[in-house]
Amino acid sequence: MSARIDHAVTSGTFSLDGQTFDVDNNVWVLGDDAECVVFDAPHDVKAITDLVAGRRVLAILATHAHDDHVRVAPELADATGAPVLLHPADLPLWRLTHPDREPGGALSDGQIIEVAGTRLEVLHTPGHAPGACCFHAPDLGVLFTGDTLFQGGPGATGRSFSDFGVIIGSIRDRLLTLPPETVVHTGHGDSTTIGAEQPHLDDWIRRGH
Repeated sequence: MSARIDHAVTSGTFSLDGQTFDVDNNVWVLGDDAECVVFDAPHDVKAITDLVAGRRVLAILATHAHDDHVRVAPELADATGAPVLLHPADLPLWRLTHPDREPGGALSDGQIIEVAGTRLEVLHTPGHAPGACCFHAPDLGVLFTGDTLFQGGPGATGRSFSDFGVIIGSIRDRLLTLPPETVVHTGHGDSTTIGAEQPHLDDWIRRGH
């Protein structure tokens, strides 16, 4: 059976640098009827386990460690038996939310994760966070970008651990080089495509965010 993508939206808060905001987060699950991986663990374990629907979870793949993306990651790991995988550069952010619990494993650039007959390549794309990662499934023509690339531009870089020049380099060199028809599933908001975003890179650079 071919892999499919399931989706839900969860609501909660994002806190960093002494400020807190209400946010809606996408949850993406990639797999077949037997097994899957989960991208991020925001806000609500039940919403995520409802998407999983009893399947074996191979891994919880953290796009980055802002609290709205990993808040329930340990709880989800305990519920599913799956490890939380995070790029080590984001451990300082992770420890702001989970000082007493380490992730279950590390992500690295170029790493291949296989699920339901589908290969996911890990792309380290720092800028929004030092350890931010995107996940490319070329056979499906899909890219999961977390908060690195959205419909309309790059993820925010106005807070601690972020850098605008770095995120622009990540998007330009790692993401906009992918096939233009690649569907981009983001951490917040609507999906887009690489081709829809490619023409606007210079505009983003000029505006500075």
